[in-house]
Amino acid sequence: MALDKNHVVTLKYVLHTNDEAGEKVFVEETSAENPMTFLYGVGMMIPKFEQEIQNLNIGETTSFTIEPSEGYGERDPQAVTQLPVDMFQGQELPPVGAVLPLSDNQGNNFQAVVVEVTPEAVVVDLNHPMAGRPLHFDVEILNTRPATEEELAHGHAHGADGHAGH
Repeated sequence: MALDKNHVVTLKYVLHTNDEAGEKVFVEETSAENPMTFLYGVGMMIPKFEQEIQNLNIGETTSFTIEPSEGYGERDPQAVTQLPVDMFQGQELPPVGAVLPLSDNQGNNFQAVVVEVTPEAVVVDLNHPMAGRPLHFDVEILNTRPATEEELAHGHAHGADGHAGH
């Protein structure tokens, strides 16, 4: 069965990117035992990712690259900011490289990476960690099935078999 909008897709992938020197580096991998399952065609994934796998059937594989402009965008040098150290009152200051869960005034959650710690501030980068980087995927489709009415109502998959709800 080929992928179609409002289908639950289960797949495995290997993701590489390029470092600052242009060398290919491993990012992450899923497996048949621990696959990625998502509701296809409802905006859960990078649009280019869905476009690249749209005509695949169960058992088929593909390899493709998503350029930064079609992925997480280019790095924005203005997306680096300082958080006052008094925000961390009563706890240790986070080390460089730590990922901080933050939210804005509208309740949107996002992550920031600590790039510097000074006596006055914790400097964080608000860019997505993959911003400015190409995403090299090797993908295999493990399963696809029509989404259940509950999954469609909730806007996300409830597992490969539709029963891993919340």
